[in-house]
Amino acid sequence: MPFSRGKKPTISKIPKLHPKGLENQDGPQTKRSSSSPQGAPKKRTAFVDITNAHKIELSNPIKKKDTVKKLQKKISVLSKNDVNLKSVVSSEEKLEELKNVETVVKLEEPSSKASIPPHLLPPEIPPEFDIDSEQLTDSTHSAEYAKDIFDYLKSREEKFVLHDYMTDQPTLNTNMRAILVDWLVEVQENFELNHETLYLAVKMTDHYLAVSQVKRESLQLIGSTAMLIASKFEERAPPCVDDFLYICDDAYKRSQLITMEISILQALNFDINIPVPYRFLRRYAKCVNAGMDTLTLARFICELSLLEMEFVPVRASLLASACLLIALVTKDLGGWTPCLQCHSGYSVEDLAPVVRKLHDMLSSPPDSKLAVVRSKYAHKVFFEVALIPTVNLEKLEGFLK
Repeated sequence: MPFSRGKKPTISKIPKLHPKGLENQDGPQTKRSSSSPQGAPKKRTAFVDITNAHKIELSNPIKKKDTVKKLQKKISVLSKNDVNLKSVVSSEEKLEELKNVETVVKLEEPSSKASIPPHLLPPEIPPEFDIDSEQLTDSTHSAEYAKDIFDYLKSREEKFVLHDYMTDQPTLNTNMRAILVDWLVEVQENFELNHETLYLAVKMTDHYLAVSQVKRESLQLIGSTAMLIASKFEERAPPCVDDFLYICDDAYKRSQLITMEISILQALNFDINIPVPYRFLRRYAKCVNAGMDTLTLARFICELSLLEMEFVPVRASLLASACLLIALVTKDLGGWTPCLQCHSGYSVEDLAPVVRKLHDMLSSPPDSKLAVVRSKYAHKVFFEVALIPTVNLEKLEGFLK
Protein backbone atom coordinates (compact mmCIF):
# COMPACT_ATOMS: atom_id res chain seq x y z
CA MET A 1 0.00 0.00 0.00
CA PRO A 2 1.47 3.40 -0.91
CA PHE A 3 0.05 5.36 2.03
CA SER A 4 2.50 4.42 4.76
CA ARG A 5 1.73 7.35 7.04
CA GLY A 6 -1.80 6.21 7.97
CA LYS A 7 -3.58 8.66 5.67
CA LYS A 8 -6.84 7.92 3.97
CA PRO A 9 -6.59 6.76 0.38
CA THR A 10 -6.84 9.59 -2.13
CA ILE A 11 -10.22 9.76 -3.86
CA SER A 12 -10.14 10.98 -7.43
CA LYS A 13 -11.68 14.39 -8.00
CA ILE A 14 -12.18 13.63 -11.69
CA PRO A 15 -14.96 11.10 -12.38
CA LYS A 16 -13.76 7.73 -13.56
CA LEU A 17 -14.87 6.32 -16.87
CA HIS A 18 -14.10 2.60 -16.61
CA PRO A 19 -15.42 0.05 -14.09
CA LYS A 20 -13.02 -1.50 -11.68
CA GLY A 21 -11.41 -4.71 -12.78
CA LEU A 22 -8.54 -6.95 -12.00
CA GLU A 23 -5.36 -6.17 -13.88
CA ASN A 24 -2.59 -8.52 -14.80
CA GLN A 25 0.18 -8.40 -12.26
CA ASP A 26 3.81 -8.54 -13.22
CA GLY A 27 5.53 -11.77 -12.28
CA PRO A 28 8.63 -11.87 -10.08
CA GLN A 29 11.67 -10.59 -11.84
CA THR A 30 14.68 -12.90 -12.03
CA LYS A 31 17.97 -11.26 -11.23
CA ARG A 32 20.53 -11.71 -13.92
CA SER A 33 23.75 -13.42 -12.93
CA SER A 34 26.79 -11.17 -12.85
CA SER A 35 29.15 -14.00 -13.74
CA SER A 36 29.95 -14.93 -17.34
CA PRO A 37 28.02 -17.89 -18.81
CA GLN A 38 29.84 -21.11 -19.59
CA GLY A 39 31.44 -21.18 -22.99
CA ALA A 40 31.84 -17.42 -23.17
CA PRO A 41 34.95 -16.14 -24.92
CA LYS A 42 37.85 -15.38 -22.67
CA LYS A 43 39.15 -11.87 -22.22
CA ARG A 44 42.01 -10.81 -24.42
CA THR A 45 43.97 -7.65 -25.02
CA ALA A 46 42.56 -5.25 -27.55
CA PHE A 47 45.77 -4.58 -29.49
CA VAL A 48 48.23 -7.50 -29.17
CA ASP A 49 47.87 -11.23 -28.59
CA ILE A 50 50.26 -11.64 -25.67
CA THR A 51 50.70 -15.35 -26.37
CA ASN A 52 52.43 -14.52 -29.71
CA ALA A 53 54.14 -11.39 -28.56
CA HIS A 54 57.62 -12.86 -29.18
CA LYS A 55 56.80 -13.27 -32.88
CA ILE A 56 55.85 -9.61 -33.37
CA GLU A 57 58.54 -7.12 -34.24
CA LEU A 58 57.83 -3.77 -32.66
CA SER A 59 59.49 -0.59 -33.87
CA ASN A 60 62.12 0.65 -31.50
CA PRO A 61 61.97 4.41 -31.04
CA ILE A 62 65.54 4.41 -29.67
CA LYS A 63 66.91 3.65 -33.13
CA LYS A 64 65.86 7.06 -34.39
CA LYS A 65 67.75 8.72 -31.59
CA ASP A 66 70.85 6.60 -32.34
CA THR A 67 70.69 7.66 -35.98
CA VAL A 68 70.66 11.32 -35.04
CA LYS A 69 73.56 10.84 -32.64
CA LYS A 70 75.64 9.01 -35.24
CA LEU A 71 74.92 11.74 -37.77
CA GLN A 72 75.97 14.46 -35.34
CA LYS A 73 79.13 12.53 -34.49
CA LYS A 74 79.97 12.10 -38.16
CA ILE A 75 79.54 15.83 -38.79
CA SER A 76 81.83 16.75 -35.92
CA VAL A 77 84.51 14.33 -37.15
CA LEU A 78 84.27 15.68 -40.67
CA SER A 79 84.53 19.26 -39.52
CA LYS A 80 87.55 18.50 -37.36
CA ASN A 81 89.39 16.69 -40.16
CA ASP A 82 88.54 19.28 -42.82
CA VAL A 83 87.05 16.78 -45.19
CA ASN A 84 85.49 18.19 -48.31
CA LEU A 85 82.99 21.00 -47.87
CA LYS A 86 80.23 19.38 -49.87
CA SER A 87 79.75 16.47 -47.44
CA VAL A 88 79.66 18.86 -44.50
CA VAL A 89 77.03 21.02 -46.18
CA SER A 90 74.91 17.97 -47.02
CA SER A 91 75.16 16.77 -43.42
CA GLU A 92 74.05 20.16 -42.10
CA GLU A 93 71.13 20.09 -44.49
CA LYS A 94 70.13 16.72 -43.09
CA LEU A 95 70.26 18.08 -39.55
CA GLU A 96 68.17 21.09 -40.55
CA GLU A 97 65.68 18.74 -42.17
CA LEU A 98 65.41 16.72 -38.97
CA LYS A 99 64.81 19.90 -36.96
CA ASN A 100 62.04 20.93 -39.33
CA VAL A 101 60.40 17.51 -38.92
CA GLU A 102 60.50 17.85 -35.12
CA THR A 103 58.97 21.33 -35.38
CA VAL A 104 56.11 20.03 -37.53
CA VAL A 105 55.44 17.20 -35.10
CA LYS A 106 55.28 19.65 -32.20
CA LEU A 107 52.84 21.86 -34.09
CA GLU A 108 50.59 18.90 -34.86
CA GLU A 109 50.33 17.90 -31.20
CA PRO A 110 47.12 19.24 -29.57
CA SER A 111 47.73 21.99 -27.11
CA SER A 112 46.79 21.05 -23.56
CA LYS A 113 45.88 24.62 -22.72
CA ALA A 114 43.81 25.79 -25.66
CA SER A 115 43.06 29.47 -25.52
CA ILE A 116 39.35 30.35 -25.26
CA PRO A 117 38.09 33.50 -26.98
CA PRO A 118 37.23 36.25 -24.47
CA HIS A 119 33.59 36.50 -25.59
CA LEU A 120 33.04 32.80 -24.78
CA LEU A 121 34.38 33.03 -21.25
CA PRO A 122 31.73 33.22 -18.50
CA PRO A 123 31.65 36.51 -16.61
CA GLU A 124 33.73 36.45 -13.47
CA ILE A 125 31.88 36.81 -10.18
CA PRO A 126 33.09 39.61 -7.91
CA PRO A 127 34.46 38.33 -4.57
CA GLU A 128 31.65 40.00 -2.63
CA PHE A 129 29.06 38.02 -4.65
CA ASP A 130 30.78 34.64 -4.29
CA ILE A 131 28.36 32.24 -2.59
CA ASP A 132 30.07 28.93 -3.40
CA SER A 133 33.59 29.20 -2.01
CA GLU A 134 32.50 28.08 1.46
CA GLN A 135 31.43 24.67 0.09
CA LEU A 136 34.53 24.01 -2.03
CA THR A 137 35.68 21.30 0.39
CA ASP A 138 32.25 19.62 0.37
CA SER A 139 31.94 17.39 -2.69
CA THR A 140 28.16 17.04 -2.28
CA HIS A 141 27.63 20.69 -3.19
CA SER A 142 29.71 20.68 -6.41
CA ALA A 143 30.59 24.28 -5.64
CA GLU A 144 33.11 24.58 -8.48
CA TYR A 145 30.36 23.75 -11.01
CA ALA A 146 27.34 25.38 -9.32
CA LYS A 147 27.26 28.58 -11.35
CA ASP A 148 27.88 26.77 -14.64
CA ILE A 149 25.03 24.37 -13.85
CA PHE A 150 22.51 27.13 -13.21
CA ASP A 151 23.71 29.14 -16.20
CA TYR A 152 23.08 26.04 -18.29
CA LEU A 153 19.60 25.52 -16.80
CA LYS A 154 18.74 29.13 -17.45
CA SER A 155 19.88 28.86 -21.07
CA ARG A 156 17.63 25.80 -21.51
CA GLU A 157 14.57 27.82 -20.48
CA GLU A 158 14.41 29.30 -23.97
CA LYS A 159 13.64 25.84 -25.33
CA PHE A 160 10.69 25.29 -22.99
CA VAL A 161 8.79 28.57 -23.21
CA LEU A 162 5.04 27.87 -23.22
CA HIS A 163 1.98 29.87 -24.24
CA ASP A 164 -1.64 29.87 -23.09
CA TYR A 165 -2.71 26.65 -24.76
CA MET A 166 -6.24 26.50 -23.32
CA THR A 167 -7.67 28.19 -26.37
CA ASP A 168 -6.52 25.16 -28.39
CA GLN A 169 -8.21 22.67 -26.05
CA PRO A 170 -11.91 22.39 -26.98
CA THR A 171 -12.96 20.30 -23.95
CA LEU A 172 -10.69 21.71 -21.21
CA ASN A 173 -10.60 24.92 -19.18
CA THR A 174 -8.35 26.51 -16.58
CA ASN A 175 -10.48 25.26 -13.69
CA MET A 176 -10.01 21.63 -14.76
CA ARG A 177 -6.28 22.14 -14.94
CA ALA A 178 -6.26 23.71 -11.46
CA ILE A 179 -8.16 20.71 -10.04
CA LEU A 180 -5.62 18.36 -11.62
CA VAL A 181 -2.61 20.27 -10.22
CA ASP A 182 -4.26 20.42 -6.80
CA TRP A 183 -4.65 16.64 -6.92
CA LEU A 184 -1.01 16.20 -7.99
CA VAL A 185 0.10 18.18 -4.92
CA GLU A 186 -1.87 15.73 -2.79
CA VAL A 187 -0.26 12.77 -4.57
CA GLN A 188 3.21 14.25 -3.98
CA GLU A 189 2.47 14.66 -0.28
CA ASN A 190 0.98 11.18 0.18
CA PHE A 191 3.84 9.45 -1.62
CA GLU A 192 6.36 11.75 0.14
CA LEU A 193 8.01 12.63 -3.16
CA ASN A 194 10.50 15.42 -3.73
CA HIS A 195 9.17 18.85 -4.61
CA GLU A 196 11.19 18.76 -7.82
CA THR A 197 9.08 15.76 -8.86
CA LEU A 198 5.87 17.74 -8.45
CA TYR A 199 7.13 20.74 -10.42
CA LEU A 200 8.48 18.54 -13.22
CA ALA A 201 5.20 16.61 -13.45
CA VAL A 202 3.22 19.84 -13.82
CA LYS A 203 5.67 21.11 -16.44
CA MET A 204 5.43 17.91 -18.49
CA THR A 205 1.63 18.00 -18.27
CA ASP A 206 1.57 21.57 -19.60
CA HIS A 207 4.00 20.78 -22.41
CA TYR A 208 1.96 17.75 -23.45
CA LEU A 209 -1.32 19.68 -23.41
CA ALA A 210 0.34 22.43 -25.45
CA VAL A 211 0.93 20.06 -28.39
CA SER A 212 -1.91 17.52 -28.05
CA GLN A 213 -5.66 17.97 -27.92
CA VAL A 214 -7.13 15.69 -25.26
CA LYS A 215 -10.50 14.87 -23.78
CA ARG A 216 -11.35 15.84 -20.24
CA GLU A 217 -11.73 12.14 -19.31
CA SER A 218 -8.00 11.64 -20.00
CA LEU A 219 -6.79 14.57 -17.91
CA GLN A 220 -6.20 12.59 -14.74
CA LEU A 221 -4.44 9.86 -16.71
CA ILE A 222 -2.10 12.46 -18.21
CA GLY A 223 -1.32 13.97 -14.79
CA SER A 224 -0.65 10.66 -13.07
CA THR A 225 1.50 9.43 -15.95
CA ALA A 226 3.50 12.67 -15.91
CA MET A 227 4.05 12.15 -12.18
CA LEU A 228 5.25 8.60 -12.87
CA ILE A 229 7.78 9.84 -15.43
CA ALA A 230 8.94 12.63 -13.13
CA SER A 231 9.37 10.12 -10.29
CA LYS A 232 11.61 7.97 -12.47
CA PHE A 233 13.68 11.04 -13.28
CA GLU A 234 13.96 12.56 -9.77
CA GLU A 235 13.40 9.85 -7.16
CA ARG A 236 15.78 7.21 -5.88
CA ALA A 237 12.87 4.79 -5.29
CA PRO A 238 9.94 5.88 -7.48
CA PRO A 239 6.44 4.45 -6.97
CA CYS A 240 5.46 1.65 -9.31
CA VAL A 241 2.72 1.58 -11.93
CA ASP A 242 0.29 -0.18 -9.59
CA ASP A 243 0.60 2.68 -7.09
CA PHE A 244 -0.50 5.21 -9.68
CA LEU A 245 -3.35 2.96 -10.83
CA TYR A 246 -4.45 2.76 -7.21
CA ILE A 247 -4.49 6.52 -6.60
CA CYS A 248 -6.63 6.89 -9.74
CA ASP A 249 -9.15 4.56 -8.08
CA ASP A 250 -8.56 1.98 -10.82
CA ALA A 251 -10.22 4.27 -13.36
CA TYR A 252 -7.58 3.31 -15.92
CA LYS A 253 -5.92 0.11 -17.01
CA ARG A 254 -2.23 -0.67 -16.92
CA SER A 255 -2.05 -0.70 -20.71
CA GLN A 256 -3.61 2.79 -20.85
CA LEU A 257 -1.03 4.24 -18.47
CA ILE A 258 1.89 2.68 -20.33
CA THR A 259 0.50 3.89 -23.67
CA MET A 260 0.14 7.40 -22.25
CA GLU A 261 3.72 7.26 -20.98
CA ILE A 262 4.93 6.51 -24.50
CA SER A 263 2.75 9.30 -25.91
CA ILE A 264 4.08 11.93 -23.47
CA LEU A 265 7.71 10.98 -24.04
CA GLN A 266 7.28 11.08 -27.81
CA ALA A 267 5.49 14.45 -27.64
CA LEU A 268 8.40 15.88 -25.63
CA ASN A 269 11.02 14.19 -27.84
CA PHE A 270 12.25 12.38 -24.71
CA ASP A 271 13.71 15.68 -23.45
CA ILE A 272 12.26 15.90 -19.95
CA ASN A 273 15.06 17.77 -18.19
CA ILE A 274 12.88 20.87 -17.99
CA PRO A 275 14.11 23.70 -15.70
CA VAL A 276 11.73 24.13 -12.75
CA PRO A 277 11.43 27.18 -10.46
CA TYR A 278 12.09 25.17 -7.30
CA ARG A 279 15.77 24.67 -8.20
CA PHE A 280 16.31 28.37 -8.90
CA LEU A 281 14.50 29.29 -5.69
CA ARG A 282 16.93 27.37 -3.51
CA ARG A 283 19.89 28.83 -5.40
CA TYR A 284 18.73 32.45 -5.12
CA ALA A 285 17.80 32.11 -1.45
CA LYS A 286 21.42 31.20 -0.82
CA CYS A 287 22.48 34.62 -2.14
CA VAL A 288 20.92 36.37 0.87
CA ASN A 289 21.43 33.56 3.42
CA ALA A 290 17.66 33.27 3.78
CA GLY A 291 16.44 31.13 6.64
CA MET A 292 14.33 28.04 6.17
CA ASP A 293 11.17 29.91 7.13
CA THR A 294 11.76 32.54 4.45
CA LEU A 295 12.57 29.91 1.85
CA THR A 296 9.43 27.96 2.80
CA LEU A 297 7.30 31.07 2.40
CA ALA A 298 8.72 31.57 -1.10
CA ARG A 299 8.07 27.90 -1.83
CA PHE A 300 4.44 28.29 -0.76
CA ILE A 301 3.94 31.23 -3.12
CA CYS A 302 5.67 29.36 -5.94
CA GLU A 303 3.66 26.16 -5.40
CA LEU A 304 0.42 28.13 -5.23
CA SER A 305 1.25 29.65 -8.62
CA LEU A 306 1.23 26.17 -10.18
CA LEU A 307 -2.56 26.27 -10.04
CA GLU A 308 -2.82 29.46 -12.09
CA MET A 309 -2.77 29.33 -15.86
CA GLU A 310 -1.40 32.88 -16.19
CA PHE A 311 1.98 31.79 -14.77
CA VAL A 312 2.47 28.94 -17.27
CA PRO A 313 4.28 31.17 -19.83
CA VAL A 314 6.57 32.70 -17.15
CA ARG A 315 10.14 31.39 -17.14
CA ALA A 316 11.09 29.28 -14.13
CA SER A 317 13.99 31.49 -13.02
CA LEU A 318 11.89 34.64 -13.29
CA LEU A 319 9.02 33.12 -11.32
CA ALA A 320 11.39 31.91 -8.59
CA SER A 321 12.95 35.38 -8.32
CA ALA A 322 9.55 37.07 -7.97
CA CYS A 323 8.42 34.61 -5.27
CA LEU A 324 11.61 35.16 -3.31
CA LEU A 325 11.26 38.94 -3.49
CA ILE A 326 7.75 38.80 -2.00
CA ALA A 327 9.01 36.51 0.78
CA LEU A 328 11.91 38.86 1.59
CA VAL A 329 9.63 41.88 1.79
CA THR A 330 7.09 39.98 3.88
CA LYS A 331 9.82 38.96 6.35
CA ASP A 332 11.30 42.51 6.42
CA LEU A 333 14.61 41.25 5.04
CA GLY A 334 15.02 43.95 2.41
CA GLY A 335 14.51 43.88 -1.33
CA TRP A 336 16.38 42.76 -4.42
CA THR A 337 20.09 42.95 -3.64
CA PRO A 338 22.99 43.38 -6.11
CA CYS A 339 24.08 39.82 -5.32
CA LEU A 340 20.65 38.50 -6.33
CA GLN A 341 20.74 40.55 -9.51
CA CYS A 342 24.21 39.20 -10.31
CA HIS A 343 23.26 35.53 -9.95
CA SER A 344 19.72 35.70 -11.33
CA GLY A 345 20.35 38.17 -14.12
CA TYR A 346 17.09 39.99 -13.35
CA SER A 347 16.64 43.57 -12.22
CA VAL A 348 13.75 44.89 -10.13
CA GLU A 349 12.12 46.21 -13.31
CA ASP A 350 12.12 42.68 -14.75
CA LEU A 351 10.44 41.26 -11.64
CA ALA A 352 7.80 43.95 -11.10
CA PRO A 353 5.07 42.61 -13.47
CA VAL A 354 5.31 39.05 -12.13
CA VAL A 355 5.44 40.24 -8.50
CA ARG A 356 2.21 42.21 -8.96
CA LYS A 357 0.45 39.18 -10.46
CA LEU A 358 1.61 37.00 -7.56
CA HIS A 359 0.36 39.57 -5.06
CA ASP A 360 -3.07 39.56 -6.73
CA MET A 361 -3.12 35.78 -6.47
CA LEU A 362 -2.30 35.88 -2.75
CA SER A 363 -4.85 38.63 -2.07
CA SER A 364 -7.70 36.84 -3.85
CA PRO A 365 -10.11 34.80 -1.69
CA PRO A 366 -9.08 31.12 -1.70
CA ASP A 367 -11.16 28.56 -3.53
CA SER A 368 -12.55 25.93 -1.17
CA LYS A 369 -12.18 23.28 -3.91
CA LEU A 370 -8.45 24.01 -4.26
CA ALA A 371 -7.31 23.88 -0.66
CA VAL A 372 -4.52 21.27 -0.72
CA VAL A 373 -1.59 23.71 -1.10
CA ARG A 374 -2.82 26.06 1.63
CA SER A 375 -3.58 23.13 3.93
CA LYS A 376 -0.14 21.66 3.30
CA TYR A 377 1.75 24.85 4.15
CA ALA A 378 -0.44 25.61 7.16
CA HIS A 379 1.25 22.71 8.98
CA LYS A 380 3.94 23.28 11.59
CA VAL A 381 6.42 21.32 9.47
CA PHE A 382 6.22 24.18 6.95
CA PHE A 383 6.33 26.92 9.63
CA GLU A 384 2.60 27.64 9.04
CA VAL A 385 3.58 30.07 6.28
CA ALA A 386 0.15 29.79 4.66
CA LEU A 387 -1.30 31.59 7.70
CA ILE A 388 1.00 34.62 7.36
CA PRO A 389 -0.94 37.71 6.21
CA THR A 390 -0.19 38.90 2.70
CA VAL A 391 2.21 41.84 2.58
CA ASN A 392 0.69 45.25 1.94
CA LEU A 393 0.78 46.30 -1.72
CA GLU A 394 2.07 49.79 -0.89
CA LYS A 395 4.95 48.32 1.04
CA LEU A 396 5.71 45.94 -1.81
CA GLU A 397 5.61 48.74 -4.37
CA GLY A 398 8.27 50.59 -2.38
CA PHE A 399 10.74 47.80 -3.27
CA LEU A 400 9.72 47.69 -6.92
CA LYS A 401 10.86 51.23 -7.74
